[in-house]
Amino acid sequence: MSTAPHSQIQQVGVIYNDAKPVACQAAQQLKARLAKLGHKVYMASGWGGILGCSEFDKPSCYVSIEKLVPEGFDRSLDFVVVLGGDGTVLSAMRQVAPLNVPVLAINTGHLGFLTEGYLGELERAIAQVLAGKYTIETRTMITVQVWQQNQVTWEALCLNEMVLHREPLTGMCHFEIEIGQHAAVDIAADGIILATPTGSTAYALSAGGPVVTPGVPVLQLIPICPHSLASRALVFSDREPVTVFSATSNPIVMTVDGNAGCYVSPTDRVRLERSPYQSQFIRLQSPEFFKLLREKLGWGLPHIAKPNPIAESSLE
Repeated sequence: MSTAPHSQIQQVGVIYNDAKPVACQAAQQLKARLAKLGHKVYMASGWGGILGCSEFDKPSCYVSIEKLVPEGFDRSLDFVVVLGGDGTVLSAMRQVAPLNVPVLAINTGHLGFLTEGYLGELERAIAQVLAGKYTIETRTMITVQVWQQNQVTWEALCLNEMVLHREPLTGMCHFEIEIGQHAAVDIAADGIILATPTGSTAYALSAGGPVVTPGVPVLQLIPICPHSLASRALVFSDREPVTVFSATSNPIVMTVDGNAGCYVSPTDRVRLERSPYQSQFIRLQSPEFFKLLREKLGWGLPHIAKPNPIAESSLE
């Protein structure tokens, strides 16, 4: 648990979704409140973490991982507040993970699976963080790179998943995948998903993958609409790097965290490995992942009415 005293002047970063008026308003109010208390505040838009989308004839259109850090943000920040939905949180993590600073995510969107609280709880949450009454939950991130011969043509930091898939009008894709030192495997499918435990409740879940609790050090490979009944989800150690070759004659598309990405040609290779950077989520109470699954996704809820023994005994 953090032990920063309330009276200490702290440096706080604020990243917000500038496409949502409610998030913009909340960001300005938070800045004014923190400044009044004597804290230093640095503001940035979540747009800065949006990944560039390369075109097929311009594959090098990207920003390197470390250069996504917002201007004025550095390792001296005590914490960062993110105001937005899950998309803004994913964007913000790409911006601040290299700084190794904790993030308090406040939901101003819809699902808010990655957020710690709602906008109405912001004042109480900030007071609790300023008083140092919180814990930090770390989440694994992966580095995704596209290589053309010996040159990196695109890269991104990923918290949820990397997806390789076919263009809308092309046929089934063929992939050759190497995991660590294991023998290469061939998969024919509409695409593949490589997901972290955090991403196991996102696209990977919709594609039939298992839910993985956040602290398990694994990645998972999920074929999308595979051609073979034998091609099913695979869970493996996140210490093993993954290299994917496209055995398809046409270019395919790669996306990271459902955001943006690039084309991958048959001569390219995609490499993924556990990143040295981690996402650090501020938790105001003990994390309860199963409760989150019930509240957000309806997991584990009873499907039938259970008998009430007291009511039944009163009828006898």
